[in-house]
Amino acid sequence: MSSTELPAVLATTVTPRVGTVRVAEGERLRSVGLPGITLTVRSRPPVREGLPPALYVHGLGGSSQNWSALMPLLDGLVDSEALDLPGFGDSPPPDDGNYSVTGHARAVIRYLDAAERGPVHLFGNSLGGAVATRVAAVRPDLVETLTLISPALPEIRAQRTAWPTALLSVPGVARLFTRLTKDWSAEQRVRGVMALCYGDPGMVTPEGFRDAVEEMERRLALPYFWDAMARSSRGLVNAYTLGGQHGLWRQAERVLAPTLLVYGGRDQLVAYRMARRAARAFRDSRLLSLPDAGHVAMMEYPETVASAFRELLAETGELTSPAGADAGS
Repeated sequence: MSSTELPAVLATTVTPRVGTVRVAEGERLRSVGLPGITLTVRSRPPVREGLPPALYVHGLGGSSQNWSALMPLLDGLVDSEALDLPGFGDSPPPDDGNYSVTGHARAVIRYLDAAERGPVHLFGNSLGGAVATRVAAVRPDLVETLTLISPALPEIRAQRTAWPTALLSVPGVARLFTRLTKDWSAEQRVRGVMALCYGDPGMVTPEGFRDAVEEMERRLALPYFWDAMARSSRGLVNAYTLGGQHGLWRQAERVLAPTLLVYGGRDQLVAYRMARRAARAFRDSRLLSLPDAGHVAMMEYPETVASAFRELLAETGELTSPAGADAGS
C-alpha cells in the first residue's frame, strides 16, 4: 500500500450495522485494508492533539470490545485504538488462513507500519499478550511500553481448567464440540465463558451480560467462527513448543520496552504462579497482582489497571503533561 493510498483507507469509517457489532459511547469503528488482511479498528477520538498512541490486542475468542472499559479511563493519557485480530470481532479471516501467534503478530506489525503510529503503548491480554510479546521482541522500534494482562506464555503444567481451550487445537475437536453443543443457547455459552474468565462472574452487570449474549449470537452465525478459534488455539499451542530464539520466553527476555505485568489470583487460564517467572523474564518489568481478578483484569478492574499504567508512564518519564497526569483519576 502506498503512502498516498493510506490516508483514504484509514479515514474510512464503518457505520455499525444494527444487530452486529456493539459500539460504546464515544467509540467509532473503521475498516483498514492491508495486504492479505482486513482489520476492524475500534478507537476513541483523542481529547487533544499530540497524545502518544496506544494499541490494544485482545485474547482468544475476544475482540476489541474487551478494551471498552479501560480505554475511556486513559483518554487524557493516550490516543487509544483496539483492533480485532483476523477472524475475530468484525475482522474477516486472513487470506492465507494463518492464525499462528506469528501470523497475528504480523497483522499487528502490518497495521502499525501502515498507520505509522509507532512506537505505541502496546497492550495485550491472553493470546494478545503472547502476540504483543512477539511484536515487542522482533520490532522494538514499534513499542514504547508493554502492558500484558494474563499473557498466554508457555506453561509446563497448565491448569486443568485451561485444558479444554488447548483441546480445541486438536484437529476435529472443534467440529465435534460444535455438534455436541448445538442445542446450547447463547446465554448458556456466555455464562460458561464468564465463569471461566472472571474471578467473580457476579460482578458482570445485567447490561453487560445482555451485550455479551448479543455478541455471542452474532459470532455463532459467522461461518468461520469455530475455524478461527481452533486454528488460533492450535497456533498458540504450537508457539508453546518452539524453542531457541523463537520461543516466547526467550523473546520475552529480548523485550526492551518497560513492561507492566498484570496477573489475577483467580485466573483459571493462566496460572497465577507464572507471574514471578514473567517478572524475571522481562528485563524492565513491574508486577501488578490482583488476588480477586480472573483472566480479564482490564474488564474486571479497569480503574486499577488504568492507575497502574499511569504509574508506569510516570516512572518512565512519559507522563509529562499536567492535564494527562490527572486524566482518568
